[in-house]
Amino acid sequence: MNISNRRFPSLFGRAKKLESQIDQFLDKVTEAGLIYNSALLVYFDQGPCDDFEKYLQRILTVEESADRYRRDIETKLYEHTLIPEFRGDVLELLEHVDALINIYEANLFRFSIQTPKIPKVYHKGYLQLSDTAILCVDSLILAVRSFFRDIEAVRDHVTKVMFYESEADQISTRVQREIFASTLGLARKRHLAYFIEHIDELANKAEDISDILSILTIKRKI
Repeated sequence: MNISNRRFPSLFGRAKKLESQIDQFLDKVTEAGLIYNSALLVYFDQGPCDDFEKYLQRILTVEESADRYRRDIETKLYEHTLIPEFRGDVLELLEHVDALINIYEANLFRFSIQTPKIPKVYHKGYLQLSDTAILCVDSLILAVRSFFRDIEAVRDHVTKVMFYESEADQISTRVQREIFASTLGLARKRHLAYFIEHIDELANKAEDISDILSILTIKRKI
C-alpha cells in the first residue's frame, strides 16, 4: 500500500489519560507564549514595572507546572511500558519542547535584570519580531499535537514553522541594521542587538524542533 494513502491512528491508542496529559503539557507552552507577549507589551509601554514583574512570576509558575507534567508523562511511559518503540523519541521531543518555556522565561528575566532602555523608534520592530517568533512556536505546538493524533497534518504545520522562522530572521536582520546604522554608542548598539538575538532564539529553537519532528514523522510512517 502506498504510504501516502495509509491512515495512521493516534499514537497512544487507548492510553487517553496520557494523551490528555501531553495535551496539557503543550497547553503550558502556549500559555507561556501568551504571558510572554503580554509582558513585553507592558515593558515596551511602561518599562520595568510591577505589572511586568507579575507576568514574570506567572511564567515561572507555568514553567514549574510544565515540568511536573513532563516528569509525570515520563514516569507513566516507563511504568506502564507504553509505546516502547517510540518512548525514547517522545521523551526527547517533549524535553526539546519544554526548552521553549525556558527561553520565554529566560528572556523575561533578561528584561527584568538588565532593564534595557530601547528607543521608541525600534519598539515596533522588537514587537513584530516577538509576535513572529511566538507564531513560529505556536505552529510548532500544532505540529507536535498532530504527531500524536493526526500525523498527516504535521507537514503543513512544519511548513508554517519554517515560514515564520524565515520571517523572524528577516525582521531581526532589518532591526539590527537600523540599530547599527544609528548614532548610538557601540556598547548601546550591542546591548540592543543582544535582546533581538534572544527574542529570535525562540523561532530558531522552534525550527530545530520541527526538524526533529519531521524525522520522527518519517520514522513513524515506516
